[in-house]
Amino acid sequence: MAANVYASATDGGSGGDSAQTRSGTGVRTAGATIDCPDVGSKLTSVPEQARGEVDKGLALLDEQIAKAYQRLSESAQQVQQDPGFADSAVVNPLKEKRVATLERISIAIDRVGDRPEGLDALAACTLQDGNKPPAQGEGEDADATEQPGQEQGQAGQGQPNGQGANGGQAGNGPVAADFADIKSVQPNVNDPREEGGASRGSFATSCGVNENGLFNSDNIIAAPGVTNGAHHFHDYVGNQSNNAFASDQDLAKAETSCADQGDKSSYYWPVVRLQNGAQEQDAGKPGGGIEGNAGEIVTPKQVTLTFVGNPREKVTAMPRLLRIITGDAKSFVNGPANANASWSCTGFEDRQLKDKYPLCPQGSDVVRTFKFQSCWDGRNIDSANHRTHVAFADAAGNCPSGFRPIPQLVQRIVYDVDAPSLQDGGRTTPLFAVDSFPEQLHKPVTDHGDFINIFDEDLMGEMVDCINDGRKCGAGADGGQNPAPGEEPEEEPTKTPEPPQEEPTKTPEAPQEEPTKTPEPPQGEPTKAPEAPQNGDGGGNKPGDKGDGDDGKGEAPKPPADKPVPEPEPGDASTAPGTAQPEVKATASADGGNAAGEDGGPKDDGGEDADGLGESQAVGTATSAAPTPSAPSRTEPQAVGEGGLADTGAQLWPAAAGAVLVIAGFVVLRRVRRG
Repeated sequence: MAANVYASATDGGSGGDSAQTRSGTGVRTAGATIDCPDVGSKLTSVPEQARGEVDKGLALLDEQIAKAYQRLSESAQQVQQDPGFADSAVVNPLKEKRVATLERISIAIDRVGDRPEGLDALAACTLQDGNKPPAQGEGEDADATEQPGQEQGQAGQGQPNGQGANGGQAGNGPVAADFADIKSVQPNVNDPREEGGASRGSFATSCGVNENGLFNSDNIIAAPGVTNGAHHFHDYVGNQSNNAFASDQDLAKAETSCADQGDKSSYYWPVVRLQNGAQEQDAGKPGGGIEGNAGEIVTPKQVTLTFVGNPREKVTAMPRLLRIITGDAKSFVNGPANANASWSCTGFEDRQLKDKYPLCPQGSDVVRTFKFQSCWDGRNIDSANHRTHVAFADAAGNCPSGFRPIPQLVQRIVYDVDAPSLQDGGRTTPLFAVDSFPEQLHKPVTDHGDFINIFDEDLMGEMVDCINDGRKCGAGADGGQNPAPGEEPEEEPTKTPEPPQEEPTKTPEAPQEEPTKTPEPPQGEPTKAPEAPQNGDGGGNKPGDKGDGDDGKGEAPKPPADKPVPEPEPGDASTAPGTAQPEVKATASADGGNAAGEDGGPKDDGGEDADGLGESQAVGTATSAAPTPSAPSRTEPQAVGEGGLADTGAQLWPAAAGAVLVIAGFVVLRRVRRG
């Protein structure tokens, strides 16, 4: 799309007018959009026989708004010359079309039920300031919402790729005011208290990141049977047959990208794009560039799909083909009542933004989170407005009367995108935004997610049992690393045997070499032999965990410890037993702590850093832990090894005898352990 309506007060938007002039002069000095009442949200009861026709009528209303917005955008020059042009050429014709469509919807319902009242009152649309401040109470960054005029003035000046006052590659957003520094946001995440009957478990499913590039601008839930019903592109993971015309049977027999083939559910959300001038596959198509969704589509770095329980009650199984939409794709003009997306950064996920995109510090990734409705009416898999059959639990976890708790889907989508350069309107580092209906201007508050449950009945039963039993289960339960049908402690034994497998190979060597080397210690070994016990005494041989830091590669660290003499096999053998246990702990810390939150997720802080940043932290912990114990074993041999044994051989015999006794003690301990 071309320039935006009401580009600036000085015709050009190059900065000739001040931020103060822009602020407070109304719609004419800022970007404009079209605000039409959302008819679909008002239709809470539609007879099943009329659903198809009503859905097509609602999709037609969306198309009419999209075309009107496009006309408005392309008429910027005429609007500037004649303020009445927008009403006569755009707003009034749109109202006439909506009147006709609303009448057809009313007739369709009237044929099989009671004619809805008051639909005709929803026909009129108005122009709205496209850069209005976010709704009060929704913004988490007070500074950003209190001074929108200044930020908008900056954003409208010198936008890259011919961006207008509304910013963005296609001239319809985002703007600088749509972003907030995550570090300026106060922690605002509170978890409800769990009651005795709580369902504390979780079930994860791993379905990829849409690396196979399945996109379209359909929406089978909100606009079935309508091409381009969403007017923006979606990422799809899970079910691979998701389009506007897929039947329930098509979905049931489709391929799935999920690791567990019993999950053919459909998970989809608007794509994120960089406003960098790139031409994507949909650059000249409906739903894409034609409707203001332009720029490079960003493939998520990571997607986690986790089903969690209820803090007060046990959950019940979701019905097959249950449909849930969370968030509101039109919340910029509808208001924030149904908005539900949260934005944050890795390492800062105790701070969530509702109506801002986050500016993340270097090394931190953008995180987009949806927590779906977790209460079901017990009867319907969908509803006329796609909302009333499901509901959110209250702050304490209680479902509304007549609703029952179901597993709550939590989608967490991570993107490796840099914080945009707001000072130059994204010219240096591009702005990013979600796809949206064109008139919604890519506002973050319009973000939303969609889900259709197509779990096998048995797998759904496993999910419910797992959650109600307080376990962590599923193909992606530990960040995709462990199948985890069992509980955390069962994973430790799988790692524990690994070090002992290496030990046996060394254990036989130690006893065989001890006899041959027993006489040798007086000449070169006594210094080493005492050191081995010192390491053992200092931490039960855990410090000698050269193999510990290498996650079981016990041989790699030994050369540094044995640099002075290549023969201290007994010394090595004595550290081997100690190495075994620390190796397990280090591995559990590195793999289990991050990946699994395997002991209830203490390392992962509720899973918020469990992936991406959390993973690097866990690895960092493992590597930093390894050098600490290894330092003494490197310095001690060097220090003791400097002594001359030739002059004091007679005095060292007692030390040698002690070393032999210590080594023999370790051998006995090993055999006892094996026994």
